[in-house]
Amino acid sequence: MTDIIHMKPVQTRGAELPASPSLNDTKLDLVREAINSLCRSAGGNRPAFPSNSVRSRRPATSRALSLTALCAPLLALTGGAADATNTATPPATLQKPAWLTDLSVGVKESYDDNAYLSGVNPTSYTIPSGGVEALKNHSSWVTTVSPKLGFNIAPLLGDQKVLQALTFGYSPDFVTYHDAQTESYNAHRLAAAVKGQVEDVSFSLENGFTYINGNKYSPSYSTGLSAYGTGILRERREQNQDRSTFTLKYDQEQWFVRPTASLLYYDLETAQLAIGSGYCNYADRYDLNGGADVGYKLNKDLAVTLGYRYGRQYQQAYASTVDPYVQSSSDDYQRVLLGLEGKPVSWLDVKLQGGPDFRKYDQSAPVTDDNKTTYYGDATLTATLSKQDTLSFTYRQWQWVSSTGKVPYFDSTYDLNYKHKFNDKLSANLEGRLLGSDYTSGLAAGAGSTRDHIVGTTNARNDLFYTASAGVQYAFTANFSANLAYAYDLGRNGQDGLAAASVAPREFDHQLVTLGVAFKF
Repeated sequence: MTDIIHMKPVQTRGAELPASPSLNDTKLDLVREAINSLCRSAGGNRPAFPSNSVRSRRPATSRALSLTALCAPLLALTGGAADATNTATPPATLQKPAWLTDLSVGVKESYDDNAYLSGVNPTSYTIPSGGVEALKNHSSWVTTVSPKLGFNIAPLLGDQKVLQALTFGYSPDFVTYHDAQTESYNAHRLAAAVKGQVEDVSFSLENGFTYINGNKYSPSYSTGLSAYGTGILRERREQNQDRSTFTLKYDQEQWFVRPTASLLYYDLETAQLAIGSGYCNYADRYDLNGGADVGYKLNKDLAVTLGYRYGRQYQQAYASTVDPYVQSSSDDYQRVLLGLEGKPVSWLDVKLQGGPDFRKYDQSAPVTDDNKTTYYGDATLTATLSKQDTLSFTYRQWQWVSSTGKVPYFDSTYDLNYKHKFNDKLSANLEGRLLGSDYTSGLAAGAGSTRDHIVGTTNARNDLFYTASAGVQYAFTANFSANLAYAYDLGRNGQDGLAAASVAPREFDHQLVTLGVAFKF
């Protein structure tokens, strides 16, 4: 923070300068003598401060004002030498305590031209009470209020070096769809993390819990639906989510060992109704895995890793009143992962892992192969091109269970983001994203069998989602900023050989324009 020097007013009329016998006044006399010497050199041997000459006070005052301005730093120094009783006290500055890491609030106003992300035209059928028919091109204004509060308790624990961070955060979103009230919701997000180190052993535990207070009824579709339309609407419904990761690392000069575990959990609280009504059911599901990585350091900034994971994926089976076959695709899996992490060059950060994924599905799973070998990969690359330019790429592919129940799918994410900082106040970003959901490892519903391997056919569905977005941010002060963003989404079918009538309802266009402000304290 910039220091502010408060200077006492200096009287420049010679006879009116204070003349007390203090150390400070002695220094002021020296300054006066220096000014007089300058006047004699430049102005005909006349002092700026004559002893008692009333006639010369006015012109002397004029010269003294100019010279005093030049000598202000010297006067400030002499003023600073005064005792505490003679020094002005700077005004108090409001600062956050060290343990308060975040205190802010954001407000956004958006225009959504397809609030249900749907390609479905209106038809006549029964909608459950409290539900909504997800029709295409239904627009709405959206208001979002997002306060944020964060703490780090570690600084309050005194002089200790074990706990580096003990953080807690609360960051809710209060979202109102003014023209689509069924989509309004409040999301309450709690985050906690513990990070520390004892000699060669470091540890990290992070947890993010979300409770979404939203509509308890899912949307209805008279015809086909997109994985991304239903997926985005799912995130507005009543539910609990939990994400946790734990890492322990034993680090040596040339190598390290890193045990790890993670949890991804969805508990959907929406009503479940009979399939065939057009109503979109959502199933509970989770992914829990654990294992370890062994790393070898190629140099101090880069390491190769070999890892192993054992995990379980759970997908809720609907009741027989909802799904007469009571099927789900819960499974166990094992992964072998080869990775690279660190800085191969000074401007590039890399963290990636990938390898085969071996599945064993439960007996009731409607899948094409009980023991399927698939692929897992994730990567994050960040290139610092200059002080003003950053380019990042994230990637993930993995086998997961569908939120709408019954079958698994292969999930793919590719994201490219560019950020440019024009100056300390203005910045901008461009982003392109491609998502894919391939359901062809599952089977379509069969008849007359609790397991439809024999009578079932491949689930011919492969949904794609493209996004192009841009945004600008401007910081008016350190505490107040504004942003403007635009996103254009395309929901498309990626499965060949389908009839046009089944493709059209699953394809949609979506645009979102957002203007927001943020106050940070």
